[in-house]
Amino acid sequence: MVENLASNLQLLCSYYKSVADVCRRLNINRAQFNRYLNSTTVPSNSTLRRIGEFFGVEPAEMMLSSAEFAQLVQSRPIRLNDDITTVSPEQQQFNVLNESGQHGLSKYCGYYFEYYFSMACPGKILRTLVHIESQGDKTYYQRTERLNPRNAKKSFHGIYRGVVQLLSDRLFLIDYEVQTHVEMTQTILYPSFRNRVERLTGLRLGVSGSGERAPCCVRVVYEYLGKNINKQRAVAQCGLYDINDDELDEDICQSITNDMNEGDWHFRARF
Repeated sequence: MVENLASNLQLLCSYYKSVADVCRRLNINRAQFNRYLNSTTVPSNSTLRRIGEFFGVEPAEMMLSSAEFAQLVQSRPIRLNDDITTVSPEQQQFNVLNESGQHGLSKYCGYYFEYYFSMACPGKILRTLVHIESQGDKTYYQRTERLNPRNAKKSFHGIYRGVVQLLSDRLFLIDYEVQTHVEMTQTILYPSFRNRVERLTGLRLGVSGSGERAPCCVRVVYEYLGKNINKQRAVAQCGLYDINDDELDEDICQSITNDMNEGDWHFRARF
């Protein structure tokens, strides 16, 4: 099916001056589009829909065999877009940012436990589950919070979704809360310079879930779990913990302690 898509894209591009012309009109990175043409990468669903809309074909039709698709194209002339898609300078800058921020991210894909001192429950350490994955030409992540206060009859689950960029040896993550859309967080992490990713440290900026909703900054640690895990079991291990809980690693607790040294003018992450 991937090979069908590649050959069918090549046929569609033949109706234009060049592949570069198609990429310019579609506002898709040329190197990434070449991976589609070479069967090394499959476009994300949203990108595939955009390509289909551009040529006037359905995504499912692009998966047909080469012979079937050629017959379809002959019976239904391909849409020729004379007008180059207008992209604002701001959007162009974001496209350049995304392109440069994807190189080297594949090694960080997988599941993590995230640790930091809760903004809503002072003195408690919150452990959440984070999943980073690449889709097409972008890298996304999801954070799953499980809050289990003592007086609550059942746990509350919060879901955050966002994007990841690797820029100048730092991982930048920004997300939003999907249920109420009233909260965003930003996390900046030191990357792992080892072949094997074990832990990432950095800072997380967000808003306290308490009534005052004060902006807060905390130290954070990401503990790598693997590419494939028992997600249900991992979520069950998430929640609020005391700082001296035997289940928590002492090194992690020390790494996320929000103290400052004498003479510090800024709150810094621990490497």
